[in-house]
Amino acid sequence: MNLHKILKYLAYALGIIGTIFALMLMMTDSDSMIDNILIVTYVVLFVVIALILVYVIKGLFAGDIKKTLITVGLFLAVILISYMISSGTDLDLKQFNDKGLGITEGISKNVGAGLYAFYILNNRCNYRNLPIKLEKTFK
Repeated sequence: MNLHKILKYLAYALGIIGTIFALMLMMTDSDSMIDNILIVTYVVLFVVIALILVYVIKGLFAGDIKKTLITVGLFLAVILISYMISSGTDLDLKQFNDKGLGITEGISKNVGAGLYAFYILNNRCNYRNLPIKLEKTFK
């Protein structure tokens, strides 16, 4: 069996296990079943991250290392620019700290940087695909 079939069966098995746990959670009033669903979620997350790392490392050695390093560098530049333009003082943190959340300016700056990075990368992707979509529309 090739890797695709193995992963497909693994996905089916984890989906069935997750469905069984979800149904058991709905039938009982106990919150103890949430732990089982979280375990399935952690297993799926671990499998996905491990496969991503394997294929990324495999692609690094099989492909053009120069293009890969340029892409990683540009991504890190976007993250750095996002962090630099994020202020961390955009909102009043008192209302969050009154609830006991412990939000600091540093945490707010990190969240802002993540949002700015998302906006930059999302807009770049949308504007890159815009001519392709317009061409397909008017063909």
